[in-house]
Amino acid sequence: MTATPEAIALATKAAKAADEKLASDVMVIDVSDQLVITDCFVIASADNERQVTSIVDEIEEELRDAGYKPVRREGTKEGRWSLLDYGDVVIHIQHADERDYYALDRLWKDCPIIDIEGVASADRPASWDGISADQDAELPAVEPNRDAGGRQ
Repeated sequence: MTATPEAIALATKAAKAADEKLASDVMVIDVSDQLVITDCFVIASADNERQVTSIVDEIEEELRDAGYKPVRREGTKEGRWSLLDYGDVVIHIQHADERDYYALDRLWKDCPIIDIEGVASADRPASWDGISADQDAELPAVEPNRDAGGRQ
């Protein structure tokens, strides 16, 4: 099973909106073979909290203008990892530190990437090729930057 054309169209609009606000490492992943609750993940990074918020606002505005409304939104106040759930498409906008630490793209490495015309898609590191699920669980996660008080 592959993502529906409607889900790909929505994911494309979201990816282009993120790219317009200078998101980095924009990636659309077809998770439809692994999950029954959604077809695509859109994952993008930003260098700071303000940019995360700006990207989220742009995506919401573009999708609202196209007639889409999120089912759920989480993390939009903190500006570190915002999740917009549009049913068939779940959008993750993450601060670069969270993107490295949680490595969603590594978690879903067995799912195909959907190329979006006009958006430079992030590449998966070659070091991920051939890694089994057991080996993947053993890979170290990158610890996000923390201040002296242990806060991010």
